[in-house]
Amino acid sequence: MSSIIHISEMVSIALHSMVVIANANKELLNVKKIAQTTGASESHLSKVLQRLVKANFIRSVRGPKGGFTLSKPPNKITFLDIYEVMEGSLTTTQCPTNCEACSFESCIFGGVPEKLNQEFIEYLRNKKLSDFIASLG
Repeated sequence: MSSIIHISEMVSIALHSMVVIANANKELLNVKKIAQTTGASESHLSKVLQRLVKANFIRSVRGPKGGFTLSKPPNKITFLDIYEVMEGSLTTTQCPTNCEACSFESCIFGGVPEKLNQEFIEYLRNKKLSDFIASLG
């Protein structure tokens, strides 16, 4: 079954990893621990974490007791911030048919896809990491 709103594996890993790191309460978590918790492969997770470090959402500490921790307070990081670091800017003008040129003057879907996308963007914009602290279990 397909869906109108699609979240890539990369975005899913990023969002889940950030929630795991936020719940660690400043404790350093290594790739292996985050991968075990999220179910992501360590190699794919490492690439995602590198992007999050580059975006200054998390910091990396090297060494045997190293790992990752948040660089910003969890109430300052939205799900939209994380999404856009992974995928770029999210727009509301996506047609569900992925059609480059439409021969109709008005959308046969009545603008519903655009409304759903806008609601999704608002959800991501309003959800902060702090909303998910202590949500693991």
